[in-house]
Amino acid sequence: MAGRAAAALEDPVEYRLPGLNQVQVNEKVELTFSRVLRACLRPDPDVILVGEMRDTETAEIGLRAALTGHLVLSTLHTNDAPSAVTRLIDLGVPAYLINSTLLGVMAQRLVRTLCPHCKKAVPISEDQKATWRALVAPWKSNEPVQLWEPVGCLDCRMTGYSGRIGIYEILLNSPELRKAVRPNAEIAQLRDLACREGMRPLRISGALKVAQGITSLDEVTKVAPPADEA
Repeated sequence: MAGRAAAALEDPVEYRLPGLNQVQVNEKVELTFSRVLRACLRPDPDVILVGEMRDTETAEIGLRAALTGHLVLSTLHTNDAPSAVTRLIDLGVPAYLINSTLLGVMAQRLVRTLCPHCKKAVPISEDQKATWRALVAPWKSNEPVQLWEPVGCLDCRMTGYSGRIGIYEILLNSPELRKAVRPNAEIAQLRDLACREGMRPLRISGALKVAQGITSLDEVTKVAPPADEA
C-alpha cells in the first residue's frame, strides 16, 4: 500500500497480509482493542481496521479517529445494517459523532448454494407464491414460474447444497438519515427511512439469488425472513 501504512487490530489474526501492520488483541495482558487503537493513532495510518467494536471506549475512539481523517473499518454484531446505528448509540457514542463520521454499513448473511449437479427445477406452488410475495413486499417483482430445489447426490453428500454465498444489505448515510439519528432513535423508523433512501434489505438480495437458481426459497427465508416475520 502506497503512502502511510494501514493498521489492523484483530482477535485473532487469521491471515497475514503484506503491507499491513496487524496486531493480535490479548485482553489477558490488557492489550485491548481500545488500548491498541490509541497506540495505532500515533503513527497516523491512512486506514485502520478494528476487528470488532465491543465497548464504548473502542467505539468512541474509532469514530473520533474517523473524524480526524482516518478511514476506519470495523464490525458490529447486529441483526441488520440500520441496527448498527442504534448499537453505537447503545454503546454510548454521541449521536453527533455518528452523524459526522458514519459513511455506511454493510450487513451480510451466508446462505447455502444449491448443488449444481442435482438441483431440480419445479413449478412454484401456491404456498411458495405467498412466501415469495411476503419476501419481496413492498417491492414489485415478477413472480418466478419455477424454483430450484435441493435433491441430493454423491457430489454434495446427499445434502442438496454445495458451498455458500453472501447476501448483502448496504446502508449509505444520507442527510435524511442523519436527521433521524438521535439518542432515542427507533430502529423501525431508521429501517423504513433507509429503504426509502435506496437500501435493499437482505431478503431482497436473497430473493434475487432464488430467482437466479443459486439457492432455495427455504434457505433464504431461514436466514432473512419476510418483514412481518423478522
